[in-house]
Amino acid sequence: MVDHLFSPLTLRDTEIPNRAFVSPMCQYSATEGIPTDWHLVHLGSRAVGGAGLVMAEATAVSPEGRITPHDTGIWTDEQADEWVRTAEFIASQGSVPAIQLAHAGRKASTHRPWDGGGPVPLHEGGWEVDAPSEPYPRDGDEHPTNSLSRAEIGGVIDDFRAAADRALGAGFEVAEVHAAHGYLLHEFLSPVANDRDDEYGGSFENRVRLLREVTEAVREVWPDDKPVFVRLSATDWIDDCESWDVEQSARLAPILAEEGADVLEVSAGGSSPQQEVPYVGPSYQLPYAEAIREHVDEVGADITVGTVGGITEPEQAEEIVANGRADAVLMAREFLRSPYWPLHAADDLSEDVEWPVQYRRAKPR
Repeated sequence: MVDHLFSPLTLRDTEIPNRAFVSPMCQYSATEGIPTDWHLVHLGSRAVGGAGLVMAEATAVSPEGRITPHDTGIWTDEQADEWVRTAEFIASQGSVPAIQLAHAGRKASTHRPWDGGGPVPLHEGGWEVDAPSEPYPRDGDEHPTNSLSRAEIGGVIDDFRAAADRALGAGFEVAEVHAAHGYLLHEFLSPVANDRDDEYGGSFENRVRLLREVTEAVREVWPDDKPVFVRLSATDWIDDCESWDVEQSARLAPILAEEGADVLEVSAGGSSPQQEVPYVGPSYQLPYAEAIREHVDEVGADITVGTVGGITEPEQAEEIVANGRADAVLMAREFLRSPYWPLHAADDLSEDVEWPVQYRRAKPR
């Protein structure tokens, strides 16, 4: 019997039934930020498939925080109300419903990937994008960039707080702060994108300030018995200039724990087109999670570490958790390929897990 990948993970008073989590995956299929039947079926099917936690995609905390005009949002009560049935269905299948709260920053106002990507011109409904300062240009980009004032930074924090409050009302049990992949909070962390000279730029302490304040704000409205996650890019993948790196990420982890974060999801990259990914393959981002976990263990920080990237096989996921390399695995593309991955993984690992009663006639044993 396997007692690692399919062992429960208890965070505060929330028990997640296993360590195979659905990573947030943008579907670019909302209307005015409102989720649709697509989101219900997409996320609900992964809960039916046995995932321990199912996380809704990067959900904008404000209109200007959307990556595309088709992103989901949670800046209005109407949007939050439409999330209710999805959160309820996920929970009804025994999975934990989670939502990623996000602001796209400089990477906002773009077309959907299947519409060609690239910036949406202002005359076609695009909008001025927010950033910590005037950063590197995007290819073909003529968007005006709003370097956030201190008052506007306060507004961003308020937006995350209000979004978390709405997410709680919609029935989500986990709120995640998105601070990865070159979006706004990552932009503040990285010297590549942050050229400010006030208390939000320059030193490490200043660059992490906004993420600290956002995490604190989300924790203020999130119940003490429910966990808060943070997704972090551990490195910018840039070696020839000052950038965000694994050492700074490890230093940040216990700070986030102090602000009330319970889980750090460790990803990488996204802040700059200058990035050079050294390797892409099985578990290719795992070393970053291992380095951060080693540091938090050394300093005694109370934060759980999850890993992402190139995780596809049951034995691979089991080895990661069994050997303490990370506490949970998060998968995106593999769940797109196989919505019922955990059920099949359990069979491969000779672990007996519950199947939905409607599907039990197909259970291998």
